Amino acid sequence: MDKKNINNVTLGKDVKIFDFVNLYGCFIDDNSKVGTFVEIQKNSIIGKNCKISSHTFICEGVEIEDDVFIGHNVTFINDKYPRATNTDGTMQSEKDWKVVKTLVKKGATVGSSATILCGVTVGENAVIGAGSVVTKDIPPNVIVAGVPAKIIRVVK
Repeated sequence: MDKKNINNVTLGKDVKIFDFVNLYGCFIDDNSKVGTFVEIQKNSIIGKNCKISSHTFICEGVEIEDDVFIGHNVTFINDKYPRATNTDGTMQSEKDWKVVKTLVKKGATVGSSATILCGVTVGENAVIGAGSVVTKDIPPNVIVAGVPAKIIRVVK
């Protein structure tokens, strides 16, 4: 097994990580690249041959399969109803909310500055246009764009 575990981060073979990256408790598989100013949180999985561009935020509970391109400044969200405090005024902690998982399937492309809400699946080879907000599942082999993201074309 060619995997390395450094500070609770598991890295596959030939992973490239650029400066000023914050990684903890995640898994990044072989030949993937992580750009500058990226954060990948615990319990996130990045597949083989992925490119994660700069200024991207991949929160806990996101799984990205093989051969996926994530553009610059992409944001994933893992909580449908985020709050700072509980009804009694105390600060929320991990025990006060539940991670809602997100899946990006093999070969998908997510354009720069897209926001992916939690609980969705982005289908194989789907393309999400820059600046889009994904609020529901994206079928495989389509191009979506807009706020909210809508299918604009099928890819053959």
